[in-house]
Amino acid sequence: MAPILPAFLLLLLACGCLLGVARAADAPDAKKQREDMVRRQLLPRGIGHPDVLRAMRTVPREEFVPEKIRHLAYDDRPLPIGWEQTISQPYIVAFMTEALAPGPEDRVLEIGTGSGYQAAVLSMLVKEVCSIEIVEPLAWRAEKTLARLGYASVRTRAGDGYQGWAEASPFDAIIVTCAPDHVPAPLVAQLKEGGRMIIPVGEEGAVQELVLLRKKKGRVRRQSVMDVRFVPMTGTQPRQGEN
Repeated sequence: MAPILPAFLLLLLACGCLLGVARAADAPDAKKQREDMVRRQLLPRGIGHPDVLRAMRTVPREEFVPEKIRHLAYDDRPLPIGWEQTISQPYIVAFMTEALAPGPEDRVLEIGTGSGYQAAVLSMLVKEVCSIEIVEPLAWRAEKTLARLGYASVRTRAGDGYQGWAEASPFDAIIVTCAPDHVPAPLVAQLKEGGRMIIPVGEEGAVQELVLLRKKKGRVRRQSVMDVRFVPMTGTQPRQGEN
């Protein structure tokens, strides 16, 4: 038998429920914000792949930023996520995703998990995403966020992204969301024949070059895409083996 509550407790509970409804009603309409983001930030800049746009309209970006700045989640800019790291602006996420030309059977390696947002977007277009983050607290937080939101096709680990994920290779595509001063040879080695890699390259504090690489007969063809600014890649970065 359920306990009988005093009238004043019932009143307090009712008030609490009403306040909860009010808070929910006051919360921003995230779905509308995503639609506005696509309409104002992505379409005018040439993002047109329907699957990429669908992913950007679906993944709840606000879940991947710190709670205190969730009201800024859909702004046209990168945002801090702690430990001197950032979540890229929506346009850059969409642009790099589209540039990889991901397919439904692809396995993709991401270097720089961050909050997990880019991995979540990619997971809606490919078979599997393997993502590495060198900052352990970020790696654990991203793993929990992705699991909570149901992105089961994303595998994460804490580790040195420069070295890639050899035991899970080869990959159809690699996306790097932090900037080394050269293209890491281990990542090229882990790319399938015919595979693609998009990566920002350049010195910390300087304008970097976003490049798209395609592997053919063991070598890579390099195409300059745009100037960007990303946080630097940390970990092992020997200059030998530069591509």
